[in-house]
Amino acid sequence: MTTEPRGPVDSSRVPRYAGPATFARLPRLDEVARADIAVVGVPFDTGVSYRPGARFAPAAVREASRLLRPYHPGLDVSPFAAAQVADAGDIPVNPFDINEAIETVEEEAGRLQSEGTKLVTIGGDHTIALPLLRAVSKRHGPVAVLHFDAHLDTWDTYFGAEYTHGTPFRRAVEEGIVDTEALSHVGTRGPLYGKRDLEEDRRLGFGIVTSSDVLRRGVDETVDALRQRIGDRPLYVSVDIDVLDPAHAPGTGTPEAGGMTSRELLELLRGLAGLNLVGGDIVEVAPAYDHADITSFAASHVAYDLISLLTLDSAVPREEQR
Repeated sequence: MTTEPRGPVDSSRVPRYAGPATFARLPRLDEVARADIAVVGVPFDTGVSYRPGARFAPAAVREASRLLRPYHPGLDVSPFAAAQVADAGDIPVNPFDINEAIETVEEEAGRLQSEGTKLVTIGGDHTIALPLLRAVSKRHGPVAVLHFDAHLDTWDTYFGAEYTHGTPFRRAVEEGIVDTEALSHVGTRGPLYGKRDLEEDRRLGFGIVTSSDVLRRGVDETVDALRQRIGDRPLYVSVDIDVLDPAHAPGTGTPEAGGMTSRELLELLRGLAGLNLVGGDIVEVAPAYDHADITSFAASHVAYDLISLLTLDSAVPREEQR
């Protein structure tokens, strides 16, 4: 006997601005027997190189997510009916010791995934992608990575530090936890320290689709190229909100002009439907620099699309999800 998933609070009975601010007003993890998908926050920004504040993102994104609704017309899925989705709260990490914080995130992410639960993580800065990739690779082996970001995040060190928000994907390649035949950056742009940055990134195995490429090629051609590169490999998607132009995401730590629109990002994500997605994150929202919650709203929709993609293979028939 199966139990129907417990979904969000009914907004026709309780106004969206009332009640606890769980993601999309979903039940807490301790309120359900188990979860197919858990949304978890990591309020951590000790790894940033410029503007801090992403430690406040999980709360801000949850607040913005109150407006989300249960049916996704773009993917033709009702994610909260197709799977049990729950809010797992935040992983408490040490804000003064980056090495301990990384260990904590890896351990807690592994614990949350121990019964097959897939995670959608709200950062925090991009440092957390490394322990999240460590945890997911323990279940699936080296994973394909689709990295949406203005920046490469494959630098070696900052001020001699190996673990920062600009180094997680270099460390991931070095540790052998990602599939170097299926690594892609999407949305990169802006000045670099030198041409060597691109050469080293290519040596690590990454393919690059710049923000300008998305503009010139369009969403459909870009999606086709990404799908060919990923194939049927287990896929992890990491989204730095600064992949969006500052007009669409002003609340972030290292903004770069010339980014994608929120519409382009969401359409690229929706183009991943049917791939073997095993988890994802949305990072680098810095609410103190936001205006009218623009960035938090965009991030909440990214998380919602990741959840929806994760539920597409559910056994619940599409016609029953409406």
